[in-house]
Amino acid sequence: MNSDEKMQYEISSVPENGCKGLSIKYREQALKLIVVRSGNEIHCFQNRCPHTGINLDWMPDQFLDISGKLLQCSTHGALFRMSDGFCVSGPCSGQSLTRVNLSVKEGMFEIELNSES
Repeated sequence: MNSDEKMQYEISSVPENGCKGLSIKYREQALKLIVVRSGNEIHCFQNRCPHTGINLDWMPDQFLDISGKLLQCSTHGALFRMSDGFCVSGPCSGQSLTRVNLSVKEGMFEIELNSES
């Protein structure tokens, strides 16, 4: 993928108050992402636990804890806020998921990757 290619998705493709996993090609590598939708807010993080670097989901698109309010690492149970990716409990407590910028316009969101992603 060229850095100037657009990666646009419909907001409705992410369940309201839920998450969706995306895998995109960036700099010749697969980059796994978590897109979180909470009401009118939408956030994106790399799907990589700061504790061990593994993916959070145990099955495709399965990121939330039993309460449905926190992202949960399937391996060690770390819990992350949906709004900012901050770890509130677990072996990486106090650390955060890596945020990926996105923009929202007219029912669509666009992933904005840069050299830091």
